[in-house]
Amino acid sequence: MTVPTPILELSAIDKTFAKPTGEPLRVLANVDLALQEQEILGLLGRSGSGKSTLLRIGAGLLPPSSGSVRYCGKPLVGPSAGIAVVFQTFALFPWLTVLENVALGLDALGLPLHDARERATAAIDLIGLDGFESAYPRELSGGMRQRVGFARALVTDPIVLLMDEPFSALDVLTAETLRAEFLDLWVEHRLPTKAMLLVTHNIEEAVLMCDRIVVLASHPGRVVAEITVPLPRPRNRTDPAFHRVVDEIYSILTAHVPRGTEAHPLRSPLAQPLPPLSINRMVGLARGLAAHGGRAELPDLAHRLALEIDDLFPIADAMHILGFAELEDGSIKLTAAGRMFAESNTDERKRLFAQHLVQFVPLAALVRRVLEERPNHRAPLVRFESELEVHLTRPDAARTMEAIIGWGRYAEVFEYDDEAREFSLGQK
Repeated sequence: MTVPTPILELSAIDKTFAKPTGEPLRVLANVDLALQEQEILGLLGRSGSGKSTLLRIGAGLLPPSSGSVRYCGKPLVGPSAGIAVVFQTFALFPWLTVLENVALGLDALGLPLHDARERATAAIDLIGLDGFESAYPRELSGGMRQRVGFARALVTDPIVLLMDEPFSALDVLTAETLRAEFLDLWVEHRLPTKAMLLVTHNIEEAVLMCDRIVVLASHPGRVVAEITVPLPRPRNRTDPAFHRVVDEIYSILTAHVPRGTEAHPLRSPLAQPLPPLSINRMVGLARGLAAHGGRAELPDLAHRLALEIDDLFPIADAMHILGFAELEDGSIKLTAAGRMFAESNTDERKRLFAQHLVQFVPLAALVRRVLEERPNHRAPLVRFESELEVHLTRPDAARTMEAIIGWGRYAEVFEYDDEAREFSLGQK
């Protein structure tokens, strides 16, 4: 039996960017991805897993550092007819009408004006915007603007549609409506597209929409699992089988969450990105867990708190890094210190946080040590920024410094002067 040739195939993809220091930063590592005809393939992962970078490589918008991309069996070396992209942001031209924005997708085809307008009108009707052809983007809701984005992608009759978190900028109800209507068009074979790739950080969205899901780990992005979703459409979120797939993905994403560098002994202790979270969010989660026996399944917790993966996991990660919780097999469990953190008064909680910050976060320990060693007990922010950017991307380094400043101030491990951009030990 012959295996069908994938419509889009990415083989051994590596992608490396240059850090500000000129050193290489690997964001994708040996990724294989194959998109088959008549499937929606989900690409799921946490922030930093390279999902959007991989999509852009698959669209021909970004070259890989190594590896190859093939579209319909032929090498892809740039943007190609037959591949369309829907982005998270609407990216509409405000001075153009809906019809003109959609027709813009046909410019490269060089069609006569009448034919272009006819195809644009058909795409607008298909996506549910009939009657809004002459409206301007400022007159449309967020959901309607994203419909224009879909119509502009579909007007070219693409063989492959690549979608980069197309519903994430919408409110929950609008996203749910547009997602359901789009799936109806796919199931009813009313779309010109033969296959779709959906990048998302929303686990339930991936299970709801996709036939297969590829899960990426972070730093660098790499494939850690591929899951077939064996559920008939339309899918029911309350179905136990639906929840089993969701739980499986949560388990995969929490299987290897290191504290410090225990799981990566060859990495620098500073190669640990930190989420810039307020202490209140950690306290809230700790108290919520303590009130429910100190342990919860992450899918249940996300549902109870109405949080998505990129909202819940940073809080859980921070508590894990600080030694207040353990993440394992799709669940989170308070440690003994975590229970104390949840139940202590303000002063006791602050002292406990200070101890764990210096013990478990190498960058905080470094800042404190440098300040103690210097005669004036001061050090500029750039002293630590430059060192951090050797190991992390500039955005990750900026978020990590923001976290360190906020956490250190709260714990009174050190002070920070925003105007002078300088750390100090203060009066203590």
